[in-house]
Amino acid sequence: MLILGIDTSCDDTSASVVEDGKKILSNVVSSQESIHRKYGGIVPELASRRHIETIWPVVDEALRSAQTRLETLAAVAVCYGPGLIGSLLVGCSFAKSLCFSRGIPLVAVNHLEGHIFSSFLEEGGPLADRGGAPEFPFISLIVSGGHTSLYRVDGFGRYTELGRTRDDAAGEAYDKVSKLLGLGYPGGPPIDRLAHEGNPAAVDFPRAYLPEGLDFSFSGLKTAVLNFLRTTTGEKAKAPAASHFELRTLNIELIRDICASFQQAVVDVLVRKTAWAAEREKVNKITVSGGVGANTALGRALALMAKKNGLQLFIPPASLCTDNAAMIAAAGHRHFIACDIAAMNLNPVAYLPL
Repeated sequence: MLILGIDTSCDDTSASVVEDGKKILSNVVSSQESIHRKYGGIVPELASRRHIETIWPVVDEALRSAQTRLETLAAVAVCYGPGLIGSLLVGCSFAKSLCFSRGIPLVAVNHLEGHIFSSFLEEGGPLADRGGAPEFPFISLIVSGGHTSLYRVDGFGRYTELGRTRDDAAGEAYDKVSKLLGLGYPGGPPIDRLAHEGNPAAVDFPRAYLPEGLDFSFSGLKTAVLNFLRTTTGEKAKAPAASHFELRTLNIELIRDICASFQQAVVDVLVRKTAWAAEREKVNKITVSGGVGANTALGRALALMAKKNGLQLFIPPASLCTDNAAMIAAAGHRHFIACDIAAMNLNPVAYLPL
């Protein structure tokens, strides 16, 4: 059974053909990093316009790479939220037009649900090579530029939100700190790279553990980095949304230490909250997804925590952590099996709880 997945939830245009909900036959992603880098973040209007230009070539390439045709598809799965409304409109409109013109069933997938089922996908080899697929129930940590959430997953369609960010997502904090340091966009890769060479104990940045529950908060950490830079450089009036500091007074060693200390603060909170969730729910399996799930320091820390607590950890390859259409197709397969077919009046939703 072949499902074509389409994802235009943010700034990447992606299409994928997945067989039986797990075997990836193609997974094409057209990145917009070069467009948004100069602005230090995603410009929604530019993102949606670029989706319009690339959606058909990306879908065509996904079909050709999978050596298949529209006639062989069982269904088309499209992400309809949450995300940037202009970007979502492009993907939903294209998917509906395709299904209406060819008589193909349409299924609608929540972007967060796609992240959950990314751990069930095979890429470059069978799932057995990385420990197989997780069995229900499991704890799912979704951590990206737009989301930082913990879910208990008891089966397809059975999701319980345990905690979410009250302000900035972890990936958003990475991007804003990277902008302050003049490291560019997206912020995760350069901070992760520089952190390897820095001292994570050099700066005592705060950890918002919020012990009364499983929610997250990263805005205070971002502000702490801002205040540290103001004190260190003597500069006064640059807010996180403004252009980066004039860092002539900082040497590269200090920048590395700031990156390492900031990253350690983020990782400590994510790991401890995930451990608390597994303990509270009495669940011994954890999955991680979202762009920050590809962070090397987070992966190492979660692996150590899982080993210490006797938990099974499942982290997809980096290409499946970031936004991609294969995960939409994987979740879409399950919707199709459940006969959950979307109507042709499907509309995208910017804010869509799971």
